[in-house]
Amino acid sequence: MAQDNLSRSLVQLIRSHPVSQDDLRAAERFVRDWLGSLTAGGATRPGAILRTYAQRREDVEGRTFLAAALSHITETDDLHRTSVSHPGCVVVPTALLLGDSLGARGRQVLRAVLAGYEAMIRVGEALGPAHYQIFHNTATAGVFGSAAAAASLLELEEEAWLWALGNAGTQASGLWQFLADSAMSKHLHAGHAAEAGLRAALLAREGFTGATAILEGEQGFFRGFCPDPRPEAVLKPAHGWKLPEASLKPYPSCRHTHPAIDAALELRAGLASRPNFPDAIAAIRIFSYPAAIRLNDKPAPGSRYAAQFSFQFCVATALARGRPTPASFEESRLRDPELVRLMERTTVEENAELAAAYPERWGCEIEVETGDGARHRARQTSPTGDPENPLTDVDLDEKVRGLCAAGGLEPTETEALLEACKALPEDGPPFALPWVTAGVMSSALAAR
Repeated sequence: MAQDNLSRSLVQLIRSHPVSQDDLRAAERFVRDWLGSLTAGGATRPGAILRTYAQRREDVEGRTFLAAALSHITETDDLHRTSVSHPGCVVVPTALLLGDSLGARGRQVLRAVLAGYEAMIRVGEALGPAHYQIFHNTATAGVFGSAAAAASLLELEEEAWLWALGNAGTQASGLWQFLADSAMSKHLHAGHAAEAGLRAALLAREGFTGATAILEGEQGFFRGFCPDPRPEAVLKPAHGWKLPEASLKPYPSCRHTHPAIDAALELRAGLASRPNFPDAIAAIRIFSYPAAIRLNDKPAPGSRYAAQFSFQFCVATALARGRPTPASFEESRLRDPELVRLMERTTVEENAELAAAYPERWGCEIEVETGDGARHRARQTSPTGDPENPLTDVDLDEKVRGLCAAGGLEPTETEALLEACKALPEDGPPFALPWVTAGVMSSALAAR
């Protein structure tokens, strides 16, 4: 598989990759996780706007756009470290909704999930660090993930796969500028990537041609989007599928904040019983790596979304209140005097060791200085949910139940969804996604 024919080689790699029952079970966990993010996203203000827009779009592409966008709102969807992308919010809705429209069985859907993650992660790992400073990898690499998932379900031949990737890549977009305004564009990124990739595959099925060297071409993806690409990463050998390398998020905030939250919770466990805690905290020092600092050094977040991208708010919340939940980021919490005082006492600094380990490891160290001059430190380099420190099935189910409750789903509907999802590896029947009508989730599982 030569790099001068990189796009074709990637297609051949994915299409020839064997799928075991264990692979299917691993994929199902990410589908299950995604369902919670989808449901919770539907109950938010951005979700309401997206639902109103999507009422005019009943085709599978429009529904895929909505499902993808909703699932990227609450910052609870999965994250792959070395591609710095969220594959689930793009790949899973394409696989589930297209699969549902085709009457696909569970194993077909899960194979499509594996294929989509493989394409999105491998392209994402090749983008290079300069790309991530301007472009949102979930959006740009995501079009390839959606196209691959759809191509798998549509059982396209090799040439049509290439056309699908080619026409997906030419639609790639997604800029970080929205962060300056705490705007809603990030959700649009996921929706567009899923819809564009699906559209590209559906057109390829009809014979609509696309670039066959979209990645490596002289006027292709790497040349246009990447000042320092790493094309060798596209075909880098791996131990099985890439999907199990992704992390599941326990907290509803940017994944870069999670090692800091873990470290803060560890410190809280040792300090919370002390008199006058947390007022006794005189200073908090957060040590991290440049990519995390660039996105998350926000000492005075002015919105829920900014707080989800604020080291200062996340650490203050973990120290003073314990494990962050969706309710922790409500607008009223931003004005909590105790949290404001802690944020004012917080500084963020780069740590050379943590910087050198990124992106293979996303680490953080927290130092808390108390009024008596004592300093207490905690470090986390494998945050909760990473493959090295995974969520258990029990933890995952509880996360999904909490998100579904936040989205307005009845407990009986949530349990039915969990049951249907867990049946997918055994080739369980297709099921409709929970859908949003006037803020109330309806799972449409009656046909099972």
